[in-house]
Amino acid sequence: MMVRNVHTRRFPVSADRLVPLLETLGTPEDRLWPVADWPPTRLDGPRVPGTPAGHGPVRYVVEEVSPDRLRCRFTAPAGVHGYHELTIDGGTLTHVLDASLHGRARLTWPLFFRPLHDALLEGLLDRAELEVTGRVARPVRWSPYVRLLRALGRIRLRSTRVAVKPAS
Repeated sequence: MMVRNVHTRRFPVSADRLVPLLETLGTPEDRLWPVADWPPTRLDGPRVPGTPAGHGPVRYVVEEVSPDRLRCRFTAPAGVHGYHELTIDGGTLTHVLDASLHGRARLTWPLFFRPLHDALLEGLLDRAELEVTGRVARPVRWSPYVRLLRALGRIRLRSTRVAVKPAS
């Protein structure tokens, strides 16, 4: 099963206003990722090809870097083979996920990951819009299904934590 998922937004600015945002992605000074609502994305080293990165259960390795493009190849979850990238073309910021899905990913992508991914990416575009214009014309609204998935994820995370007793 092949997936091509595209999110794009045009802003009334030139690329030189968007490039600095992309340069912060995955850093402690990240001005693009919607960290208030989603697990942060982190680069595990410098912004160069070969650097591992990820967010939540999604892991990847930086594949290509330029001022107006960041492409990463998936390394997890299992069954997802492909890449995702952010590109800047003039005043347009675009995210593309292009992957082939195998095994369980053929089921988990449409049922769980796609709705969450779509909400996250629209939140990222809202952050970019706020950064470059000072406002968001039409903020993303999570569907009831996305809210349910997020709630179930919180319950699952709480139930899998192990209580640790302090040493006496």
